[in-house]
Amino acid sequence: MNTPLFSRPVYFILFSLLGIVYAIGLFVPLMDNDSAHHANIALHMYLTGDYVNLVDHSGDYLDKPHLHFWLSALSYHIFGVTTFAYKLPSFLFTIFGTWSTYRLGQSLYNKETGKLAALLVASSFAYILANNDVRMDAMLTAAVVFSIWQLVDFVQQQKLINVIGAALGLAIGFSVKGHIAVFVPAVATFFYILYRKEWTLFLNWKWLLLLLLFALFISPVVYCYYLQYNLHPEKMVRGKDHINGVKFILLNQSVERFSGGMGSDGKNDYFFFLHSFLWAFAPWSILVYIAVVSRIKKFTARKDEWLTTGVFITMLLVVSLSGFKLPHYLNIIFPATAVMAASFIYRNATDTKWSSRLFIIQAAVVSILLAGAVLIHAWAFPLKGVLKLLLVILLLSLVFYFFRSSMYNRLQKAVGISVSAMIFSFFLLNSNFYPKLLTYQAGKPMAAITKGKLNPEDVWFWKGNYSSSFNFYTKTLRKEFADSVLNINKKVWLAFDTRVEKEITGAGYKLGQRYSTKDYEITKLDIKFINPEKREKECSEMVIAEVTGRQ
Repeated sequence: MNTPLFSRPVYFILFSLLGIVYAIGLFVPLMDNDSAHHANIALHMYLTGDYVNLVDHSGDYLDKPHLHFWLSALSYHIFGVTTFAYKLPSFLFTIFGTWSTYRLGQSLYNKETGKLAALLVASSFAYILANNDVRMDAMLTAAVVFSIWQLVDFVQQQKLINVIGAALGLAIGFSVKGHIAVFVPAVATFFYILYRKEWTLFLNWKWLLLLLLFALFISPVVYCYYLQYNLHPEKMVRGKDHINGVKFILLNQSVERFSGGMGSDGKNDYFFFLHSFLWAFAPWSILVYIAVVSRIKKFTARKDEWLTTGVFITMLLVVSLSGFKLPHYLNIIFPATAVMAASFIYRNATDTKWSSRLFIIQAAVVSILLAGAVLIHAWAFPLKGVLKLLLVILLLSLVFYFFRSSMYNRLQKAVGISVSAMIFSFFLLNSNFYPKLLTYQAGKPMAAITKGKLNPEDVWFWKGNYSSSFNFYTKTLRKEFADSVLNINKKVWLAFDTRVEKEITGAGYKLGQRYSTKDYEITKLDIKFINPEKREKECSEMVIAEVTGRQ
């Protein structure tokens, strides 16, 4: 079937509203931990002019490659050190990744499947979230789907331009996050060639050219790791010295992460992929599970390409067996998964019973989304402001328009209400929930409170205390307090959490004038904090106090 699911104006309206929601998220303040932490690595580049060494608040940073930080630092030079500047590169990659999803769907199926796949991926929960809590995921996902699209076109046509494109896409992904950016496209290509039974393609000499170009394109990152570590065996990270930087980035980085050597989050949760994907790819995850089961049953019949199914199943196994699991690891399969879901929708579009079942499923998912939105924005963080309320009513009316309109069949309604519900939900999240939630993360509020009252360059942090967001919004690098700081001929301000204040005063330090603000680790929400009546009791305080001397 190649009949459009929606007319061009409807696609335009839905994509435009999604774009507005994404754009609002560009101004949501950075969250501590990964987002603000990564922003500060780029800030170190920007402030010091050192684009070779990756350095965070603990010193040398041995984990991810350079490209995300380079692009963020470049954005700082153009737009200044702002939330918008840090998030913009990821947003641009998201646009590119969505377009590449469309092209992948077109190459594997047809233009209409590509358009629907792009709409599905752009409206999925974690895909949007990757532009709020910005890490490497948006860039990585875009690079992976672009690589897969180029490799599919190469398999189909064997053109040199696709070899160059694939090598560039693989190198961009590798330079953002390492080997996973190569592994997923390789799996996709392997299954696609098996599906087409073009065995001689494995011996094509252009694969060698692709490898040579890939090696050339990643050489800046590899060389920087050589300069930072191989030439400096004295550097110590995680208790080890004599680090082979080249070996780490070309081999150890992914091995350590898979084995759990860089953490053990979710190590023994063998169902992690299944339950995390359920919310991460909402509102389409149940549809995907149905599609996967259907495809597995018909796998050997070759009625559908094997690429998307192969990527999904392979990553399910890899993530389930990995010693280190995080939900955003799933993002890289979203584009291929969206293509699979879109093709599944079109394949069954003429089946009225199936369309009715899909409508019921999506209506149930939408009901949960709307109920959650009401709970959050009427109780936990009440929505205020006439303009916001009017916009919310307009967006909610779009959901009911698709639900009630006689212009659309059940299949169209199922997709329309789902996309509209995501637009509605994330408009509320980006314009109300996150801005209010982030007032409980002390970094940015503290930067505002102390602006003009003290020089942020005179602020030192007590050992074990951090606020990446404070450093970002004051455009300063974290410095850890030591006795020697008191010997400098200027005021010394100490930043700390109130829970360690007794430790500070017990060490003999006298504290004078102080500024404080509530603080909560917002990336680890629980029901007590969500409850407005108990929220304040769950918060700690961040303090910046003048150190007046020592007993």
